[in-house]
Amino acid sequence: MSKKLIIVLGPTAVGKTDYSIELALKYGSPVISCDSRQIYKEMSIGTAVPSREQLERVKHYFIQTISVQDYYTAGMYEQQALALIEDLFAQGHDTLVMTGGSMFYIDAVCNGIPDVPQADPELRAMLTARIREEGALAVAEDLRKLDPAAYASIDRSNGMRVLRAMEVCLGTGKPFSSFTVPETFKRDFQIEKIGLMRPREELYARIDRRVLQMVEQGLIDEARSLIGFRNLTALNTVGYKEVFQHLDNPGSVSLEQTVSLIQRNTRHYAKRQMTWWRRDGSIRWINLD
Repeated sequence: MSKKLIIVLGPTAVGKTDYSIELALKYGSPVISCDSRQIYKEMSIGTAVPSREQLERVKHYFIQTISVQDYYTAGMYEQQALALIEDLFAQGHDTLVMTGGSMFYIDAVCNGIPDVPQADPELRAMLTARIREEGALAVAEDLRKLDPAAYASIDRSNGMRVLRAMEVCLGTGKPFSSFTVPETFKRDFQIEKIGLMRPREELYARIDRRVLQMVEQGLIDEARSLIGFRNLTALNTVGYKEVFQHLDNPGSVSLEQTVSLIQRNTRHYAKRQMTWWRRDGSIRWINLD
């Protein structure tokens, strides 16, 4: 196949944005974002959206294109991203650059996802409330009874994954694991994955600095403006969750404690990202130290 999609992936704060821009300039490609949070219009600071200068250097897609109030899934992203990729190849591009740290968005583009029925809004709201009140692991115990295969295969600490599996089981009466992608599934273009990494101490230092920069840039005010949407999926995100807790009771959770929590939870997220991708032997890793 002569057409190629290069996917630049890696943990948060590793340097994907700058690397992908330079790669895009090399190939004359736009940058296709596969970040499940930078896609929201109202979330700029807390998602580290590329700067105006970065966006001006190369055209970006899927950056701040939908509202936090919009229903959006990895399946919808897969359909839209593939349509865009097909259109860009038709325009004459031979190599396209995609970048992001959202594991399920990347997996959707590379491997496809099951054609699962849309969720019932009332059922989704009920499950969202349960996960918020009881925690993802507790709700996952119900999934273990409904669909042992899904329970064994998904990240049970990830509320979104638990929610999606549960709403399919309850909404369709069928196991979530019964909706599978055919083994013969393939794309009609070549996919090359480039993974960026840094020594752990350096990556963690970059994460800590980024969080401090977010606070200086106005993260607290941004989160305050979104507090009315805190129960939506988009806001179930590191950075915003911790600030909401601070805004609820600033006397008990200080700003200093909030910053420390965001730094810690972001480091944990970066670790989960790397754990996920280490299972993929097709990734070519580049150390940016």
